[in-house]
Amino acid sequence: MNAAANFYRERFQPSEELQNPYLLVAVPVIAANTDAAAQRLFTAPQQRFLRLIRGESLELLPPVDLMEPLWSDVEKAAVENRLDAAIVGSDATVQAGLEKLVSDTHTDEVIVVTDTYEHRDRMDSYERVARIAAEIKLVPNVERRFK
Repeated sequence: MNAAANFYRERFQPSEELQNPYLLVAVPVIAANTDAAAQRLFTAPQQRFLRLIRGESLELLPPVDLMEPLWSDVEKAAVENRLDAAIVGSDATVQAGLEKLVSDTHTDEVIVVTDTYEHRDRMDSYERVARIAAEIKLVPNVERRFK
């Protein structure tokens, strides 16, 4: 991701619409009460991508305790490569991940994508990320929209 961000900024050409580079980064984020709880929730998108590379149905499956019995070493490497930018963990872990993302890429805006099996887990994650973003001033005046 850093290489792409650097490439964009280095090659940016001003236009009538945009005088300066403006970088938007989309990243998968799952925030939960603990790192372990977030990692368990993260098995849902891991399973989805595993099913994608297998050419299977893409419905989101419930989280599992262990991914190891579900994938081969090659499949694991492919899934981890695809999802390597994901920020998954407790509030502190997610805050550190977002701060590092912004610091490394100098992004102007972060789009957070949260894929969880249960809607309440997705809403909890978005609530946590909104609080974190407000605390670290990623977004000024974050409104509380998720209820």
